[in-house]
Amino acid sequence: MTAFNIVRFRVKPGHQEQFIAKHRRIKNPNLKGFRGGSLVKTGENTFCFIGEWASFQKIVDARPLMISILDDFREHLEDQGDGLGLTDPVSGEAVLKLSATKPAAKKGRAKKTTKRKKRR
Repeated sequence: MTAFNIVRFRVKPGHQEQFIAKHRRIKNPNLKGFRGGSLVKTGENTFCFIGEWASFQKIVDARPLMISILDDFREHLEDQGDGLGLTDPVSGEAVLKLSATKPAAKKGRAKKTTKRKKRR
């Protein structure tokens, strides 16, 4: 069953570009079951990473490698306070998938039919 991991980050002021650049360099992570993800800017210095996985077990199996990826940009992160540390990760299985609304079909122009004159 499809699963997701979501990680919240607070980036040190002035470190946004370096933080984003480090994520851009992660071209093809060797994470089995990883289907793709997005880095989302949620505020002035806050971001979330959302990753899609083939299963929750694939997330569990990939945690050591994900931590090593995090180590590469840890220097750009700021403690989030309230005992959270540098990251606020959550993960779980998808329970519902919402489909996008399909755009209405374009109505084509009606073809003009012309009567041909009969040849005599």
